[in-house]
Order: sequence, then structure tokens, then C-alpha cells
Amino acid sequence: MNDSVVTLGCRLNLAESETIRGLIAGAEQRTVVVNSCAVTAEAVRQSRRAVRRLRTANPDARLLVTGCAATIDPDAFAAMPEVDGVVANPAKLDAAAWQTRPSPAPAATPRHTRAFVPVQTGCDHACTFCIIPQGRGASVSQPIANVLRVIEGHLEAGAREVVLTGVDVTGWGADLPQGPRLGDLVAAILRAFPALARLRLSSLDGVEIDNLLFELITGEARVMPHVHLSLQAGHDLTLKRMKRRHTRAEAVALSERLRDARADIAIGADLIAGFPTEDAAMHAANVAIVEDCGIVHGHVFPYSPRPGTPAARMPQVPPPVVRERAAEVRAAVAATRARWLDRLTGRPREVLAERDGTGHSPEFAPYRLPEGTAPGTIVTLTPNRIREGLLE
Repeated sequence: MNDSVVTLGCRLNLAESETIRGLIAGAEQRTVVVNSCAVTAEAVRQSRRAVRRLRTANPDARLLVTGCAATIDPDAFAAMPEVDGVVANPAKLDAAAWQTRPSPAPAATPRHTRAFVPVQTGCDHACTFCIIPQGRGASVSQPIANVLRVIEGHLEAGAREVVLTGVDVTGWGADLPQGPRLGDLVAAILRAFPALARLRLSSLDGVEIDNLLFELITGEARVMPHVHLSLQAGHDLTLKRMKRRHTRAEAVALSERLRDARADIAIGADLIAGFPTEDAAMHAANVAIVEDCGIVHGHVFPYSPRPGTPAARMPQVPPPVVRERAAEVRAAVAATRARWLDRLTGRPREVLAERDGTGHSPEFAPYRLPEGTAPGTIVTLTPNRIREGLLE
């Protein structure tokens, strides 16, 4: 672990970690940071393991912990012998919290070929499995002018793709004057930066996709044809017990509308396997919705009880069954994904080159790059096979 900041969890954490790197660069004492995650009990365990590994790799550095896990349970992290201090989420982007000199507004980092831009944080909903509102608080949106200023800095530094991130991205704007919607923000970005080649959106709550946002996703070439839905489950009773705000039929209908309006769109989704009270029929619905929605990008989470959430008090599915069901959902996603990648062979696509020799098309399909492709460039590739999960 040579990195000064180790990041777990969401793209919002990833974006915030880039700012933290700039902040701690001005510290008199070498400082290393774990930006923790609390989305599941396993994520908390991974955060604690990251602390121990980072201390082993940096025995003389000041080690601080921030992020959702450290915000929700600061005493537990502060009690770890490896930890020198805890910085809560509300203070994590404040130079004073890191005891370092203030730094200018963060510019695009050369570490990544795309720029992750946080547009909001926090969440106003109360899903029964989720602890994140306790770590992030209520939804707070960045005004349009702030977002444009950050994006301008990234573009000046050479970014070719911008990804809008947040805890509840589609909740953006509800706390701002006149209550703009995410579609208004996306439209403003596209107007302000006609040279922006690619705009991508992180996870979206389908019930919050406004009409303008739908039109831009399906009709604007610079908005990438890649929609990742916060779906979570494929059975109505499970969705009700999760306190989700959509039904299975609504999720399937939205996926169909998206594909009908833009044929090349790729659907992704978050799915939880083994949610409390889940029986065989509910699990079967979870597996089936992968095909029904055409999910080719699947984040499948085996449920683990998170203390402090209502779901942790519900009747639990035995852990071996949870793991088995998660494997079956992942297999369903793998099958739809394999067919999708096969359909992309023989088709020329514009691919954004990454720094590890791979790249992604607008649909976020993964490609192996020709030798010598410069990171950050957009190249046209026509793959003729799939090897090790990559088009080439």
C-alpha cells in the first residue's frame, strides 16, 4: 500500500479521496488516510483491515480514518492502536480537519482518465438495509455554479469524460431554491461545455428520473448510454420490506423504455441477494429480473446484517444460503453480460483509454487496448473476440 489514501466503497468516496490527497499533501508530517465504507458489515470489516495494512506499510506516518464507517462508529476506529485520529464525513474536505495548509480548489487528477464530480451527498430516504444516511446525513446538493466550476477545472486539466457522483444522485436539487431536477443540471453542463466529449451518470433511482433527464439519457450523444439503476430486488414484497419506492413492474417498464428509446443503452443494477425473509420464490424473482431488465452490469451484494438498521432485526436467511443465492444471481448477470459482449464484436466503438491497458466504450463495455495506446485518448476499436472478459 504505497498510496497515501486508500478508498473503499462508492464513487463519491473515490472523488472525495482525490481532494483529500491534495489536502494532506501540505501536511508537515507524512499523513496516510483510509476513506472507509459502511454500506455492509463486510465493508466495515474491510475498512478495518485496510487500516491495519496501511499501518504496516507506513509505520512512521500519521494515520487518519474518515468515511462512513468512521463517522457512524468513530469510537471503534479511534480505539484501534493503528489509528492516530478520525475525521467525520462533514469535515473530510476541510483543510483544518487534516491540520494542514489550505489548498486551492482540486483540479483533475492525473491518476484517472475520467473525472468523478460529486454533485450531492447524503440521503433523505430510509431503506431498511442502509446505514449510509447515518454516515452522510440529509441530502445536500451542490449548486449548478459550483458543479460547473469543478468540471471546468477537470476539463482544463485534460479530462475527456466526467462522471457525476453522489449518495443519491437523482435526489440532486430537492434542497436548492426552486427545486431543480437532475435533468436541469445535466442540461446546464452540456450547454456550458460543448467540448465535453462524454458525460456519465453514477447509480440512479429509477423513480426519480425526471422527463428532461430521460430525454437527455436517450437522445443526447454526449450522455453515455449506460444507466445503472438502484434496483436492489426483483420481488415486490422484498422491495416493500426494503422500503424501496418502486415495484418490479415499474423497474422492468423503465428498462424497456430506455432500450426502446436508445437501442445501444446498457442497463446496470445493484441487487441484494438473501435479504431477510427472502424465500425461494423471492430469490427466483431476483434471478429472473436480470433477464427481464437486460442487466449487463450487475453489482450483486450478499446481504449481511448491518447493526442499527431495521433489516438487521428481521428474520435472517442463513449465511450459506445467502452466499449460494448471490452466486446464482451473479451467474444470471454473467450470462446476460456474455451475450451482450458477444453482440459488440465486429462493431466499431469509441473507447476511452485507461492507464492499465484497458478502456471502456460509451456503454461501459471493457476493451483491451492495442499496445502503445495513450491513456486519456479516445480511439475507435472493432473487436473480433472476447478474452478474459475483455473485448479485443
